Amino acid sequence: LCKSCYANGTMAVLSNKRKQMDVMKLMMSEYEVESRDDNNTDLVIQFHGPKESAYEGGSWKVNVILPDQYPYNSPSIGFANKIYHPNVDFGSGSVCLDVINQTWSPMFDLVNVFDVFLPQLLLYPNPTDPLNIEAAGLMMTDPDRYHERVREYVLKYAKQLTPMAIGKIHKQEREEERKEEDDLDEDELSDPSDLEM
Repeated sequence: LCKSCYANGTMAVLSNKRKQMDVMKLMMSEYEVESRDDNNTDLVIQFHGPKESAYEGGSWKVNVILPDQYPYNSPSIGFANKIYHPNVDFGSGSVCLDVINQTWSPMFDLVNVFDVFLPQLLLYPNPTDPLNIEAAGLMMTDPDRYHERVREYVLKYAKQLTPMAIGKIHKQEREEERKEEDDLDEDELSDPSDLEM
């Protein structure tokens, strides 16, 4: 067995382990992750727009393809449902993001993509390097109208709540109700008039 064959085999094993670990980390970070293959290389991730932005309240399915050489090569990222943004191609959903396309490092993982890189992209669009020329032009010439258009697209294409998101909302509501009930029970017990001598 030649040294380069051994090295390539070792790299493939390490790459596979890293893919599995990164997908597991993403799932443990409470993202809804759907794998379209047995190797976890073709994924759909549910992504929510960042708070205090025009994208807040939106929920997008993001397609992620992990190449054979991941994490040494960057993942391919694309929005499945429509989003109005200068750096996202309107037709394909492809993302123009330097950290993914040019400066990717094996130190990054999928959690970085969804916790940091995509939220930053939505919060700070770069209209000087557009994939959606119309959105870039509108952002530069009429920022208020651009913001309105983003909100229109969020409402039209990104408002569907997934069963998992609905379940999380119901769980939070139940926890809040239980906490209120516990607070009421504690108040009743601490009332001195309830104690009899």
